[in-house]
Amino acid sequence: MGVNMDRVDYETLVIQEILGLNDRAELDLNPWYQRRSVWTRTQQAYLINTLFEGKPVPTIYIRHSLDLESERSIREVVDGQQRLKSILGYVEGDFTARYPGNSKRISYKELTNRQKKIFLMTKLSIGYLINATDADVIEIFGRLNSVSKNLNSQEKRNARYSGEFKQFCLRQAADRVALWRSLGVFSANDVARMLEVQFISDLTLNMLAGLSDYSAEKLNKFYSKYDEEFDQAPNVANRLERILSHIASINPNSIRDTIFSRQPIFFSLLLVLDSLKKLPGRRRFEESLHSVDDMFNMDVPLTERKEKDAEFIEACTSSTQRIKSRTTRHAYLMNALKL
Repeated sequence: MGVNMDRVDYETLVIQEILGLNDRAELDLNPWYQRRSVWTRTQQAYLINTLFEGKPVPTIYIRHSLDLESERSIREVVDGQQRLKSILGYVEGDFTARYPGNSKRISYKELTNRQKKIFLMTKLSIGYLINATDADVIEIFGRLNSVSKNLNSQEKRNARYSGEFKQFCLRQAADRVALWRSLGVFSANDVARMLEVQFISDLTLNMLAGLSDYSAEKLNKFYSKYDEEFDQAPNVANRLERILSHIASINPNSIRDTIFSRQPIFFSLLLVLDSLKKLPGRRRFEESLHSVDDMFNMDVPLTERKEKDAEFIEACTSSTQRIKSRTTRHAYLMNALKL
């Protein structure tokens, strides 16, 4: 790092102070080394919603220097340009965002005086680069914008999209962390890598579009299609609540200690339940799950099994995400669970 940089000072500024700096032309949002990428409206609205909900956002880094001729402080945004532009744009009325408890997006002007005060007093973490040279800034900017690990498909999807469908899937997955832990369907590492969010995303796609292969490309298109609006959200939320509440009502061992703790089989079980007008009683449901598990784990060669049983076992152990395997499991579970 360059020898002229003194230190990095961390402090907080409230949004009202950011607006004041911008009004006094003391905030440089377009330094020469910044990328010229522009956030979409959905990305901007997602940030504002994040602030509304009091969730953390990354630290904003600013080079703080003094213009001796004008005796004016200059704050050059090193990292956080799009975040600050989104905040300024929202206050100026450029777009709407979803406020907690509201069924539709609202503009800044539509906020109540109390809501505006809370928003304007929201604290942002600021890291001031004191007396940083251009060389210091370029190195820091490069470090802040480097990727430290290989992202999986869902992590890339999460970084690319910020709209309604992404937010829906995140909420549905996050609201059920306790259930995932209880059932043992997702490990701590699975949750860390967002595999439970991908599971909910794929489940929703199949609930709305019909049984299909798992396809990262299809999911990407679904995220893109419903980035601006996901009008099926209430319908899908109710359906997920119906089937997952029923799962939560049974002894968790019926899932955790059986083959149904495997994600592809759990996926098929949920789709079978969603297809039913009337859900099975708890005791009969638990008995049926254990019966299928007992059949699966019998010490009998596959060649000596009944044809349907053998097909089900193969669909649970080979090419589990393909449409053929999903269709086979769905049909078998509908019959075996006597639903």
